Amino acid sequence: MAELGHAEVKAWLVERDPAALEGLWAEADRVRRERVGDAVHLRGLIEASNHCVRACHYCGLRAPSRLDRYRMTPEEILEAAREARRLGYGSVVIQAGEDPGLTEGLVAEAIRAIKADTPLAITLSLGERSDAELTTWKAAGADRYLLRFETSDPDLYHLIHPDLPGRAGDQARDRFAQLRRMRAMGYEIGSGVMVGIPGQTWDTLASDLLCFREFDLDMIGVGPFLPSPRTPMGGPDAAAYLAPRGQVPNDELTTLKAVALTRLLCPAANIPSTTALATLDREQGRELALQRGANVVMPNVTPLAYRVRYEIYPGKACVNETAAACQGCLEGRIRSLGRQVGRGPGGRVNTECQESATSAFYR
Repeated sequence: MAELGHAEVKAWLVERDPAALEGLWAEADRVRRERVGDAVHLRGLIEASNHCVRACHYCGLRAPSRLDRYRMTPEEILEAAREARRLGYGSVVIQAGEDPGLTEGLVAEAIRAIKADTPLAITLSLGERSDAELTTWKAAGADRYLLRFETSDPDLYHLIHPDLPGRAGDQARDRFAQLRRMRAMGYEIGSGVMVGIPGQTWDTLASDLLCFREFDLDMIGVGPFLPSPRTPMGGPDAAAYLAPRGQVPNDELTTLKAVALTRLLCPAANIPSTTALATLDREQGRELALQRGANVVMPNVTPLAYRVRYEIYPGKACVNETAAACQGCLEGRIRSLGRQVGRGPGGRVNTECQESATSAFYR
């Protein structure tokens, strides 16, 4: 069977007919059910540091932002992981800005402590790091690494993601190379993009989604771009970044189409219903994504005192809820869909990303 190509993916991204989209939602849900099952895996999110050396034009944690900065200790990270375990989660995600203060040794210590004390799988999302650090963390027990490539368009990448001093060049290519190296090290690898980031066109987004299939990703995060007033892309000059023609909107419908297409392109991947989507639609954003291909939710187990300071964008959903309250809410929402909470680490079902969409989805 022929694969979904660029023209077909783009056609679905711009589709507005409700009847046609019902078919897309149903197909994505069918493929999700057949390939990864009805379990929704809960991954406890630990936001370990809001320090960042980068000056990305879209992120509220960017180095120039005046924030109340923090960095968790290995003991604090371990206690958050223990909370995730107490709540029945099978894995944790240790996420941070690109922070050299989260040293190779500090992160390795936290990983070893979690592995010694719990059966949790560990995903790291700490930005671009050296091969030496990545190798050490894998040896310490890390299972997965999540690094968004953000866009497959090198010009747009450079626009939104300035080089670090002394590291001029195409960093987008470096991120793709790091994903390949991490897979060779034995990590499950994850990546993703933001839907509707200024400068993103329909052609760019279609190419991004096809990159998911090309890289045979194990985890794929697709959420809407939410602007922060602390950033160039969320400030008074934000309009200057918009694509002159074909700018992708950062709305719920487009994000859900991208989630559904991601499921069709990579049927076996783990795909979260993101907090950003829940922030955009607090009433049913999480549920709609779970009905359109997603199979993972990442409830926050970061201590409240730190969580409110991890402000990538303002107004984040559930930021003031305790981990226990969030867990109870999510389990109820999942059961309301006729689904069940997954048990265990929830790794990738297999290592082969195959095309499973029916011929009705080729245009």
